[in-house]
Amino acid sequence: RYPTVHSRSVLMRIGIHFPQAEIPHDYMVIRDYLQRAETLGFSHINTPDHVLQTRTPVADSPLAANYTTEFPHHEVMTLLSFAAGVTESLELKTAILILPQRQAVLVAKQAAQLDVLSGGRLQLGVGLGWNDPEFVSLDMNFNNRARRMEEQIEVCRLLWTEQHVTYEGKWHKIDDAGLAPMPIQRPIPVWIGAFQPVAISRAARIADGWQAMLPAPGEKSAAVFSDFQDQVKTAGRDPDSVGIEATIFSGKIDPETWAAQIQGWIDCGATQILFRPQAEFSLIEQMVGEFAEVMKDF
Repeated sequence: RYPTVHSRSVLMRIGIHFPQAEIPHDYMVIRDYLQRAETLGFSHINTPDHVLQTRTPVADSPLAANYTTEFPHHEVMTLLSFAAGVTESLELKTAILILPQRQAVLVAKQAAQLDVLSGGRLQLGVGLGWNDPEFVSLDMNFNNRARRMEEQIEVCRLLWTEQHVTYEGKWHKIDDAGLAPMPIQRPIPVWIGAFQPVAISRAARIADGWQAMLPAPGEKSAAVFSDFQDQVKTAGRDPDSVGIEATIFSGKIDPETWAAQIQGWIDCGATQILFRPQAEFSLIEQMVGEFAEVMKDF
């Protein structure tokens, strides 16, 4: 399903996080980061999505402080369109795009166009979101987002695979209409980001891949992965056809720990890995280079 990456000779797919808040707002710096990621051999780049940020945190979670206006977020589809134009083999992944706060048909159109412009390099990672003020501002219903997202994914896949679609669901109606141009990938792979059991089950039933949100490899994570694969089988699907992406958070520069975590996630059953550097941008640039040396062994 996924294009072969020729920039390094490895079996494991390892991607890099786009540092939304940390990177300077200079298109040349952004271009250089993307091109360096490609040159270093990362298979894909993940970009998070938030349309609006609040003045102060809206939740008790420590992570909520990362979603105020003090932590900028570039618009994900526009950013990846830029990435498509300045790279050649780097795969492009929304991780995750908050699908229920957007119009499904418009997302399908944007994704199809991005897939065309990138030569078929898009993975569409989606999730429910948690930030109610965004839904209010975008005039979307926060409370039905889980059920609505399943229908949204169905609508997107129909539009990506059928030239003319007639569909009537609970939230969507299409009368003999379709996208032009169609995407290169038919359908575009849809990944679901999830950490709650019900959301993980949803990924097992309908996603091409699960964006796993687990803190570290080990016996507990391996058990969760195994349970996910069992749920894929229960849904009548082949576990080998459904990907699992795990994340390595950088911490300090520690190549030995990074190597152990890569191996740990492989042992758990991850099919691809994301490296997420967390630091000042000058240090992030150093971390990316150090991690790229480590991943050559995998």
